[in-house]
Amino acid sequence: MDIVGFLKSQFICHLLICYIFIVSGLIINFIQLFTLILWPINKQLFRKINCRLAYCISSQMVMLLEWWSGTNCTLYTDPESYHKYGKENAIVILNHNFEIDFLCGWNFCERFGVLGSSKVLAKKELSYMPIIGWMWYFLEIVFCKRKWEEDRKTVVQKLLNLRDYPENFWFLIHCEGTRFTEQKHQISMKVAEAKGLPKLKYHLLPRTKGFAVTVQCLRNVVSAVYDSTLNFRNNENPTLLGVLNGKKYHADLYVRRIPLEDVPEDEQECSTWLHKLYQEKDAFQEEYYRTGTYPAVPIVPPRRPWTLLNWLFWALLLLYPLFQLLINMINSGSSLTLASFAFVIIIASVGVRWMIGVTEINKGSTYGNNDNKQKQK
Repeated sequence: MDIVGFLKSQFICHLLICYIFIVSGLIINFIQLFTLILWPINKQLFRKINCRLAYCISSQMVMLLEWWSGTNCTLYTDPESYHKYGKENAIVILNHNFEIDFLCGWNFCERFGVLGSSKVLAKKELSYMPIIGWMWYFLEIVFCKRKWEEDRKTVVQKLLNLRDYPENFWFLIHCEGTRFTEQKHQISMKVAEAKGLPKLKYHLLPRTKGFAVTVQCLRNVVSAVYDSTLNFRNNENPTLLGVLNGKKYHADLYVRRIPLEDVPEDEQECSTWLHKLYQEKDAFQEEYYRTGTYPAVPIVPPRRPWTLLNWLFWALLLLYPLFQLLINMINSGSSLTLASFAFVIIIASVGVRWMIGVTEINKGSTYGNNDNKQKQK
């Protein structure tokens, strides 16, 4: 195939994937809206239904990673802990270094059957984003403005609401607060020096207050903290565009299960504990860059078929009417109709570019870049 033909085929694939995701996502958001009538009648039924509906959206992203691109993810962990994954509530601490680390976190959830019920601590702006943001709203995701004085009351209330959640859930949290960049790292290490904290080489200083409150609110509901450190082999720099293009990556995820009773209850002691944890994470990263492995048993959890089956269902449901519409448009020969279709294609291509841009490191959050806003949360 010539270069032009190859690019065209990739562009068409991007458009079709984006079309299926956007249309199915909006349909599911619309269904979720109607589930609100269940909340005052049967809150637990509302939650169970929305876990399944959310899975229909988030599993499409995971499908791209594990089936479309064929990315391998090797889990390094203690075999005794492995058998507990997916059978208990947990707080999952993730490093935030890569454009697709959120996808790998979701992949981890999917392999153990908790993708639909997984929770995150997300910035408030995402709640207004169609599809993912609206899905999270119905999942009772904890949104924050990144201003702790304003956020604390809301975050505590949202976390306390999860104490009677009917499904096993994992609460995913990036304690660094933003994705790692060299600029943010330099600023963060200046803060570490000013506070007399050990400097980190591969991480930003963790923002401890959100984590401490999460532990306090979910104690006796959550069984453990899963300290998770992600890396990619051969210095791979994975991107969402690469995944969309079908590029295969090789991820290694080191997970330590830490019983929640080992995490201090006092906020200051919990803060000290988290700083020590990140120093250990830094040492694990150093070892990985030196040896290419983690100090645990490598396990490859089997892929489950449900992400692929869900995507095929939506593809069959939505592509047939699209192709019928396209054929009718071509047969009509109307200039206005064809111009309208071209306009839709342009809008769709902009949508694809926007979705990719959201994950790009160089277009990421500026949170942590400002020297005048260095108070660590």
